[in-house]
Amino acid sequence: MLYRYTTNTGGTPLQKAVIYTKKEHSIDPEKVDNDAKRIVKSLQQFGHDAYIVGGAVRDLLLGKSPKDFDIVTDATPARIKKLFRTARIIGKRFRLVHIHSGEKIFEVSTFRSLEDGTVGNRYGAMDDDALRRDFSLNALYYDPLNECVIDYVGGIRDISKRCIVPVIPLATIFSEDPVRIIRAIKYAAMTGFNLPFALRRQIRQDAWRLQEISPSRITEELFKIIDSGHSADIVSSAIKQDIYRYLQPEAASRLAENTAFARQYLAHLKKMDIVHKLSPKIQRGEKLTFMLVDYFSLLADWGQEYADGKSGTELYLQAWTGCRNFIRPMNPPCKEFDVAVRSMLKQFGVTVTGEGFVRRPRHRAKPDNLSQVLVSGQ
Repeated sequence: MLYRYTTNTGGTPLQKAVIYTKKEHSIDPEKVDNDAKRIVKSLQQFGHDAYIVGGAVRDLLLGKSPKDFDIVTDATPARIKKLFRTARIIGKRFRLVHIHSGEKIFEVSTFRSLEDGTVGNRYGAMDDDALRRDFSLNALYYDPLNECVIDYVGGIRDISKRCIVPVIPLATIFSEDPVRIIRAIKYAAMTGFNLPFALRRQIRQDAWRLQEISPSRITEELFKIIDSGHSADIVSSAIKQDIYRYLQPEAASRLAENTAFARQYLAHLKKMDIVHKLSPKIQRGEKLTFMLVDYFSLLADWGQEYADGKSGTELYLQAWTGCRNFIRPMNPPCKEFDVAVRSMLKQFGVTVTGEGFVRRPRHRAKPDNLSQVLVSGQ
């Protein structure tokens, strides 16, 4: 085990970070994406510090194969863009770089400073960057070339204790950015780690701050939950911690009032998690059907109304408007929401073409397999 040191004003050495060598951590180098290694290697060869950071390091330490590999460096976004032909700078206030490699996208960020607090946008040093990260299990840096993990905040200790520990003081962690409340609950549900009492209490005290989050950020976080493969566990925990009413107020209200609706809603989220694991590239629009189908089924007797002569266009608009109101403040892209609405209508034999033309079957169609999964609960 190695250490990084700094000195105080009197010149006394102070320990900054613990460096775990490849003999002291459990990361399997075979589970590290080769393109992520290539990006880190290129940055280092050009004289920059560069590491894999965050959730990928956490997953590697837990023996999992990460879905995404985020990278952090002391190189600025403009410098990164010059070094990589497929790099693209994104964001306005908080500028990041996406490096494309085939179908994969690697997010590369620059070390951030604490000068303006934990939500400022100034570039800084690795020491500050570690202290800006929300929870210790996400504040670990992995060098895939030297196969070492750098830990400034006791993250490896907290992972071994299976505990979610904030890096930022409880007094300010959620007031500075309420989205961290969602992340705390998500990380606990995904890892099975414990949320300490003090952290749970602070979540309840600051939960109202989630009302301040823009619909775009709510949408982004909910899509991360949908894409996690653990949506049922995360939503169940969000309900238990009384924050789901800020993410999906209409759904939360119905879950509290109707136990049958709650049971079916969570059952469909479990089915979505299974489908996600079996077909990771399934469209997000198809995933949305699992969140919407229970409410959709209450809106109308779709098959009967269609058989009675109501046009497919009318039914489409009715379903679109009703489901949009139900899922607010989440605001999915129209293309994905269109996929969800058409998919649910199709279960009842209603087909709406791209031009709005509806093909009416000669008889009421029986639900297909997807309908049986979604509607009958089988």
